[in-house]
Parts: sequence; C-alpha cells; structure tokens
Amino acid sequence: MKYWILKSEPDVYSFSDLMRDKKACWDGIRNYQARNNLRAMKSGDIALIYHSNIGKELVGIGKIVREAFKDGPAAEKWLAVDVAAVEAFKKPVTLDVMKKDPALKNLALIKQSRLSVSPVTAEEYKKILELAKG
Repeated sequence: MKYWILKSEPDVYSFSDLMRDKKACWDGIRNYQARNNLRAMKSGDIALIYHSNIGKELVGIGKIVREAFKDGPAAEKWLAVDVAAVEAFKKPVTLDVMKKDPALKNLALIKQSRLSVSPVTAEEYKKILELAKG
C-alpha cells in the first residue's frame, strides 16, 4: 500500500463534500508529474486530502477505490481516479505545522508545493496521523 496527498480547493470540492458523497472521481489534473502519480495509484492506497488556497491544511483520509482511468472522452493523456471518504481528521494539520516539523522536511507537498497529487512515505504518513490526533 502507498500513501498520497490529493489537493482540492475547498470552495470547489471540499472534504466535507467527499464525506457527503462517500465517493468521487478525482479528475481535472493537468500536470504530467501529477498524472504519473495518479497512474501509480492502486486500489486500497490511502489518500490524504489537502485543502489548498483556503485553509492550506490536511483535513482527512480517503482511499483509492478505482485505479487510473481516462479523464473524459477527449482526454488522450490525462487520468482520473475514484476516491472514497474514510474519515475526517479530529484536528486539521496545517501547512505551517508541517513546515516546522523536522520529520516532514522532505514532504513533497512542501518541496513541490504546486503539485496537486504527490506521494507520502509511510513515516510521513504516521507523523501526519500523530499531528491530526491533536
């Protein structure tokens, strides 16, 4: 199993929306590296959901339930995945908190801040879960 961060603009589609809908298509990714990360996802992988622009924080956990598929009939090179909601964090983990934590200094979210789909190591995932417990 692998771990990922999926970014979402909460005013467009928030983690609360995913919790309500139970499952959603994660589409509209138009960056080659992010697309390659979508391609690498497998069913059962864990996705941490990050609210970008508003909040700038990790807010919950999702699970990949459908592996990469073509993002629309005209999308020759772009991919999407389906994500199911798992649980909301008791305490969101802000970008500032992540930047200050030495255990997260190499987190792709910090190093490549514009990337909308990024990998997370098992150690980083465990640390994020600790921070989310409050």
